[in-house]
Amino acid sequence: MAYQIIEGCVNCWACEPVCPSNAIQAARPHFLIDAGACTECDGDYADAQCASICPIEGVILDGRGIPVNPPGSLTGIPPERMAEAMAEIQAR
Repeated sequence: MAYQIIEGCVNCWACEPVCPSNAIQAARPHFLIDAGACTECDGDYADAQCASICPIEGVILDGRGIPVNPPGSLTGIPPERMAEAMAEIQAR
């Protein structure tokens, strides 16, 4: 199964150069992953390189449609705690 980049991608170009199988291509309105070329980094890396570097949480999905870089993966703050954390930051 291949990964998929969905709407929400901001075309930042972070993922394209780190893909070991050259499966990521620039397209509109967002980057696309060639399902035939994507190896999910299996055999190359322990973690998907595209998801590891993507600055937008939740836009790279696995073959089952589950985000490989889910909300909270960049900040370390679970989504259910994000509102509370933002309130703390703004109160400073």
